[in-house]
Amino acid sequence: MGAKYKEFSGLNLPATEKKILAQWAENKAFEKSVELREGATPFVFYEGPPSANGMPGIHHVMARTLKDIVCRYKTMQGYQVKRKAGWDTHGLPVEIAVEKELGITKEDIGKKISIVEYNQKCREAVLRYKDKWDELTTKMGYWVDLSNPYITFDNKYIETLWWLLKQLYDKELLYQSVSIQPYSPAAGTGLSNAELNQPGTYKDVKDTSAVAMFRAVKNDRS
Repeated sequence: MGAKYKEFSGLNLPATEKKILAQWAENKAFEKSVELREGATPFVFYEGPPSANGMPGIHHVMARTLKDIVCRYKTMQGYQVKRKAGWDTHGLPVEIAVEKELGITKEDIGKKISIVEYNQKCREAVLRYKDKWDELTTKMGYWVDLSNPYITFDNKYIETLWWLLKQLYDKELLYQSVSIQPYSPAAGTGLSNAELNQPGTYKDVKDTSAVAMFRAVKNDRS
């Protein structure tokens, strides 16, 4: 006879979710999926880090589901897939949000507030909703190591990037050229494509133009 499965009178997805998550936590399913493949060919995954200064949305669930599918698939193929979480802690939106909260502008930094204090406020703001992100990560069953994330404001991370750039420079893989760079006079910095698409970046304005008309005169002089 085939295996017998418990019969359910109705489908209760919230209850099923809690049951499965509890089983995963009790049995350390994620940790074991990595440990049991010790010595196998690694499939390296560093999460493209979200910024925890804003609440997560449904689009984050969709993106993370796709990433999770790939990692689980590679695990099923026999690879050891360590998943390292990360937090993006840089960016103009963080600075603008902090300046709005403090009621200052870029020109006030170093005058009304020290650079050290300003940086600290940004560090606090950028991880403001980390607990909500961690909660969502667990609830959606996204397997990633949250205990030891890489954080982009960490000095070791920053120094690593400078080291990598130095290696590229030494190999003459960096070059100087000219490109069109969107610039914000208010923020005093260049803008990325993502920042150009932030809410409030564009607004409709009326442009009044003055048009002068002149009669053309033919000049017969050679």
